[in-house]
Amino acid sequence: MKSRFLDKDWELITEELHDRGFVVVPDILNKEDCDELVAAYGADNRYRKTIVMERYRFGLGEYKYFQYPLPRLITAIREKVYCMIAPVANQWMQELNMDKRFPASHAAMRNLCQQHGQLEPTVLILKYNVGGFNTLHQDLYGEIYFPLQIVVLLDQVDQDYTGGEFVITEQIPRAQSKVNVLKPNRGDMIVFTSNFRSVKGTKGHYRVHMKHGVSPLHSGMRHSLGIIFHDGLS
Repeated sequence: MKSRFLDKDWELITEELHDRGFVVVPDILNKEDCDELVAAYGADNRYRKTIVMERYRFGLGEYKYFQYPLPRLITAIREKVYCMIAPVANQWMQELNMDKRFPASHAAMRNLCQQHGQLEPTVLILKYNVGGFNTLHQDLYGEIYFPLQIVVLLDQVDQDYTGGEFVITEQIPRAQSKVNVLKPNRGDMIVFTSNFRSVKGTKGHYRVHMKHGVSPLHSGMRHSLGIIFHDGLS
């Protein structure tokens, strides 16, 4: 997997991430990696909590939170991607005149979470059947949160499932919301904001708040890996 990261143009990726609030990075995981994660969905020893989305009106589907220690593959992705995108998060904070800054390494980010009592991993795997969907939301989990996160698709769109598009909305101040609809392939990674992004206007930079979700599945089954960089309280 190391070579898959090194082969990417991270300068271009982070530039697009800064300017749009999201970016699709193709071919982060191969089919075997994806199949292994999907096959392990039913395992009992990997997860600390299962959420049935319908119970909480989050949508229709299910997701499971991993427990520590995370699988090595997931830890590697979490640590490598964090280092690449932390400068984007800090640039947004600077442009918006916010005094918050994020550490350069993921180990330091985890330590910051621990200092505030946020000890539980928030990495999760999601499963949707026909009709399944995820309402628009943000993943914050506590006082300390990193403003970017990632999703890796584990099934092939239009082959394993239809529908189930990844949706990102932008609430532009004093204007109607903008909707972005993405159809990444199996193994592709979406990097996107957990909360807001910085946009340059005529009078300086301002916040554009963003939410994400998943549109209803028309057929098949869809799995995805969600990697959030901050830990949670529970």
